[in-house]
Amino acid sequence: MANMLVSSWAKNVDTMPENYVMPPDKRPGELVSVGSNIPVIDLAKSSNHAGLVQEILKASQEFGLFQVINHGISKKLMDDVMDLFKELFDMSAEEKENFCSKVSNTSCKLYGSGMNYADEEVHYWKDLLIQPVFPIEEQRQPWLDKPARYRELVETYSSEMRTLSKRIMELIGEGLGLEEGHFGKELSERQALVVNHYPPCPDPSSAMGSPPHCDPNLITFLQQKVYGLQVFKDGQWVGVHPLPYAFVVIIGYQLQIISNNKLVAGEHRAITNSESGRTSIGTFVAPAGDCIVEPTKALVNGGNSALFRAFKYQEFLDDFVAKKDSQKTLEAFKINC
Repeated sequence: MANMLVSSWAKNVDTMPENYVMPPDKRPGELVSVGSNIPVIDLAKSSNHAGLVQEILKASQEFGLFQVINHGISKKLMDDVMDLFKELFDMSAEEKENFCSKVSNTSCKLYGSGMNYADEEVHYWKDLLIQPVFPIEEQRQPWLDKPARYRELVETYSSEMRTLSKRIMELIGEGLGLEEGHFGKELSERQALVVNHYPPCPDPSSAMGSPPHCDPNLITFLQQKVYGLQVFKDGQWVGVHPLPYAFVVIIGYQLQIISNNKLVAGEHRAITNSESGRTSIGTFVAPAGDCIVEPTKALVNGGNSALFRAFKYQEFLDDFVAKKDSQKTLEAFKINC
């Protein structure tokens, strides 16, 4: 497994390995400007609740993505968790293989490039770690014992993120005119940390960190310190500036479907750079696998017919993984009018 992990050997190369050089049509392309119009929402605006709801709703409709500041999660906790994962990816290849391989008995899994390394003709310049965190009582497998304080920090961080996600979902639900608690237990039953690590790349122009895609889940919260995230808006890619101690909130396909296309999933990708490594910490909130997802009835009335059929979330997720094309998956669940 060690040779699959870019973080284990990237420091020793100064030219791109052939199997990491993307075809021309999958490369980053022309220089992308960092967008100054990407919404930044201050959650401390408690004195103007209605305005806050409308800001979030508008951003979710136009961009499928926005940043939140003054969200209540401490800077120290965010720093500690970022340092934790940087330490993990800096460990020796042997240590990472011992406790993160697919045959490991830990709940955490570490992948090179993506979850389908063996099936990829060309690999992405990243390592991917997935740590299920909720429901916590289902995580019976041992947690990592390295780096120090791994479980303590991950559990604390994930609990804080769950509180934040519930708050944002309530505000989105309010903006859509849904009853309180609509995005309750079943629709937000699952939560996982998805950590992408992009080492410095010898040729960022010919590599990709993560391909263009929309997330299959309900909503994603991304912590980042180094630039690399880009969102597709109005036919072009726009860079998302990494605001200090902000979270990027990305609307996923399940929210687009439940809202009957009133919200839009944010299409995004990640590029690499040659100067420094980049680690992004994603909190993915998703329905339970057997949860039935469909356009909510409150938004399907009069002239607004349902645009998507009902399905189990696991069915959607399986199709997403099999097709490796998020747009084709969404099309497969549309109702042909």
